[in-house]
Amino acid sequence: MRIISHTEHKNSTSFSMIVRQMHSILVAILFILSMIWISFGTAHAVVVGTPGSIKWHPGHYYAIMSSGKNKPDYLQQVYSEMKATPALRGMQVRYSWAELEKSFGVYDFTSIEQRLSELTAQNKRLIILLELKSWGTDTDLVPNYVTNDPIYEQGVFAFSKDGGSAITGSNIKLWNSKVRARLAALISALGKRFNSHEYFEGIGLTETSLGYPIIPLTSIQKDTYYSNLLILNKKMREFFPNTMTYQFTNHPRSLLTTLVDDLKGMGSALGCPDVFTEDPGLNYPGTKWSPPGLYTYYPKNSGLMPLTVKVEPANYRNTRWDNKGHQPTVSELLNFARDNLKVNYIFWVRDLDYYEKVLEMLRLRQQNSNLSGGLNSTCPANYTTCID
Repeated sequence: MRIISHTEHKNSTSFSMIVRQMHSILVAILFILSMIWISFGTAHAVVVGTPGSIKWHPGHYYAIMSSGKNKPDYLQQVYSEMKATPALRGMQVRYSWAELEKSFGVYDFTSIEQRLSELTAQNKRLIILLELKSWGTDTDLVPNYVTNDPIYEQGVFAFSKDGGSAITGSNIKLWNSKVRARLAALISALGKRFNSHEYFEGIGLTETSLGYPIIPLTSIQKDTYYSNLLILNKKMREFFPNTMTYQFTNHPRSLLTTLVDDLKGMGSALGCPDVFTEDPGLNYPGTKWSPPGLYTYYPKNSGLMPLTVKVEPANYRNTRWDNKGHQPTVSELLNFARDNLKVNYIFWVRDLDYYEKVLEMLRLRQQNSNLSGGLNSTCPANYTTCID
């Protein structure tokens, strides 16, 4: 038997301590590396935080036309304009379910990843909008497997703009529980991929209005549609615990109080797909017999929940949905959204007839005095922590 001397024992102990220290350092390094996401050859620090600690970069965002989101020449021009306009903090891009799920459970997020990589290189951020509703008849809202399988009821229903027989667009049959489940699976897959990316700023759903269904919906279908819509918003909060989630909202007025309170309670954001400064329905003050319009909910929820709004092509052309108002200036639209609605985020659609006026306005000193472009940057009460 070999007897270990005191010196040998001391050296052995010291060596053991060094090994343990090196192991601890290695573990720490591996942990840090695990908090780095490599995307297209570029390293990005991953946001680390508990649910309620949300990425928070309020301000002005460019909403590009869907037809150009994968066209290099169009994007090159957009990025050039963004670079020359510091007040633009990022870009909103619209995606349909059919674009992102090519077949059952097979997801293709290539476009999102490419746009995110390009924006990250400019220190700009990405917000996406998932389509549950489309205008026009040439958009594939749902994957083919949904259209072709009777269990999903073909996935969509047609609607008109004014209650007539002409089809204006399509909406997803969200009252179908299997449709809801597949959308929840898509949101889960998106969350796993993008929640932790520091430049992925937000994800939201299109407007609550159903339009005028060509085949009238039953009361059960309508009620289930909205209850399932709320479930999807809860899923977004679950799968994007560190990312802003929002719901574009407008009608029906009878559901607004409950919907807004639910969104606020779950830590989500309120959004509106339009800035119609004089629209009677959106601005309706309400009576004891008739509930108020959406815009009345904005100022009283300022500081309590994130507030977003989108300036659509129709908003540049008239102050009312029925076109009985006047054509506003881009400054009127900004003033209404900032001062009346108290918004944190504005998504400016890059309309070919108006984008140059928008850029000119955003380059003024008033919109460059702070990072939020003059919009309210207070961390909302329904966030535990804002990550800037």
